[in-house]
Amino acid sequence: MKSNFYALALSFLGLATTAFAQEARLAFDGTRTQPGRQCATMEVLQAQMAADPSLAQRMAAVEAQTRNFETNPTANRSTAGEVIIPVVVHVLYNTSDQNVATTQIEAQIRVLNEDFAKRNADAASIPPEFAGAAASTNIQFVLAKRDPNGAATTGIIRKQTKTRSWSTNDAVKNSRRGGDDAWPTSQYLNIWVCNLGNGLLGYAQFPGGAASTDGVVVLYSSLPGGSSKPYDKGRTATHEVGHWLNLRHIWGDASCGNDLVQDTPTQQTSNYGCPSFPRVTCSNGPTGDMFMNYMDYTDDACMYMFSAGQSTRMNALFGAGGQRASLLTSQGGTAPRQASSVAALATDRAAIGIYPNPASQTLNVSVPAKQASAWSVKVYDLRGYEMRQARYDGQGHVPVAGLPQGLYQVVVSDGQQTIRQRFQKD
Repeated sequence: MKSNFYALALSFLGLATTAFAQEARLAFDGTRTQPGRQCATMEVLQAQMAADPSLAQRMAAVEAQTRNFETNPTANRSTAGEVIIPVVVHVLYNTSDQNVATTQIEAQIRVLNEDFAKRNADAASIPPEFAGAAASTNIQFVLAKRDPNGAATTGIIRKQTKTRSWSTNDAVKNSRRGGDDAWPTSQYLNIWVCNLGNGLLGYAQFPGGAASTDGVVVLYSSLPGGSSKPYDKGRTATHEVGHWLNLRHIWGDASCGNDLVQDTPTQQTSNYGCPSFPRVTCSNGPTGDMFMNYMDYTDDACMYMFSAGQSTRMNALFGAGGQRASLLTSQGGTAPRQASSVAALATDRAAIGIYPNPASQTLNVSVPAKQASAWSVKVYDLRGYEMRQARYDGQGHVPVAGLPQGLYQVVVSDGQQTIRQRFQKD
């Protein structure tokens, strides 16, 4: 539990004297030379704030909106169901080894989706003392299927470069400097995969920063199956995307610091390797540090949870007035359709209906007769949590008797189009 929670939120933005670079070193071949993970996100933020004094004000506005959302997430949520974020991966390579395989990129997207939905197999390793705090985020990721011009894409850009290694100066995000320009950051999550120097595993930009540099940078060998053991399971991207979604390091980048999340225990500093539970610091016994949290510095195999407070903080970005709410209407994750398909799409939308509304026992869902089996139907409350007790039977019926009275949203999808309709449970 954090004390003086929101009073510290704005003071956290005054980062000028904090030491951010953590003890981690990887050789240029991706092997570890010193113990520990290195994320340069806070170091980059310090430099950005020094270069742009107005950034502190924009980030303060993000914190104010976050606080409002945390106070009443149901009222301030602008969507229900999963938030689907289109991703474009920029692969900048100097050698063939750095030109990571498409299968590795696809595996990285799977890891992100599993980690952010708490579907990761190692979630079973969460200590019972923290099991109640572990949470899904309702955020998922898909490789872009449509580029900014409306053309079909794989969501992967490959560009050979003369640069042997990159730093945190954001040159990797700039075509004129040998990198690759970001796609519109209001519509896509940009991930740059490259050979980072100085032992870095990755860094990200917090909400509120410049659009031209918004996104995440990760070391190419940190993708699943890479050579950066013990950072080879894709958790570097999970950690950095957490920053991109406004999460701080769990120790607050200070001795017994504050990460602006209520349900993460205060801990003295970052953890490395695979600590034994419990690890008690800052008088946080008996549970001790939440070192298995994705926002600590432990090995990939030893981090496997977000907390409910972290989930709420990330979801605030997609609430009313949220900094990343524009992603909700992005078409980047939807493949472009041929002109002949437009009429069929309109017909499909017209054919989908739910009744009765209100419903007390069974909600009937009608979908187009053709390819009816291709449609999925899920029920969510207005906070965006799936109501797993209301499962579609594949034959047009959803049992809702077990739901508490109130408003819900039905999400019907065939993988290409998603249609949402609200209903009331009496």
